[in-house]
Amino acid sequence: MTNEAQAREAARAFGEYQALLADLPGKRLHETIPNFHHTRSRFETLRLAVREDAHGRAAGVQPEIAFAFAREADTDVFLGMLIRGEISERVTHNDTKINNVMLDDVTGRAAAVIDLDTVMPGLSLYDFGDMVRTAASSTAEDDPEPANMHVVLPYFRALVEGYLESAGAVLNAAERAQLGFAGKLLAFETGIRFLTDHLQGDVYFRIKRPGHNLDRARTQFALVKSIEDQADEMQRIVDAVRA
Repeated sequence: MTNEAQAREAARAFGEYQALLADLPGKRLHETIPNFHHTRSRFETLRLAVREDAHGRAAGVQPEIAFAFAREADTDVFLGMLIRGEISERVTHNDTKINNVMLDDVTGRAAAVIDLDTVMPGLSLYDFGDMVRTAASSTAEDDPEPANMHVVLPYFRALVEGYLESAGAVLNAAERAQLGFAGKLLAFETGIRFLTDHLQGDVYFRIKRPGHNLDRARTQFALVKSIEDQADEMQRIVDAVRA
């Protein structure tokens, strides 16, 4: 992501994707990856990895473990809303990065949403949250210096504007109200996945250097903290765009 116009257009494309599939007929889609964004399940996997400590790495990551455990309640927020019927299950893309939208070289407009292998049932907030995590962040997700990571508010505003332009009519009030928290939750979920993999011996995410997954976890947790610090301003942005 290099400018706000790209962020707005990518979000508009993913929002249009969501809107077009809102009334998809037929049976519920197959879950390509069961429990992919089930945050409680991801957290329990982390808890088990800490308890087992198969590679003796837990002692060296106590601040990261404490950071994750202090936010355990966040893992149930969207799952609880779904159970209570406050938000609805939808057809979701589940990999809403800028490189999965083809943009026209001349007009800058979206030509297509691509990479559909993870299309399955999910929550619209997961898709939007992953856009925030990847498009409104100030540095690469594996930057070895977590201090470089923070949420970029102009990009966040552009994402909200683009997404609500195309998907606003199919989202309910509860979904729209949670757009800011969605970014925090997806950064948190991704961070605990990286931390879990570090504790398990780097068996899932490919690494290029020792401690690579730990760097990733720390950087995602820095984004979580930044979103927490900017939560009020992010909510003001959402409210202003909704109006």
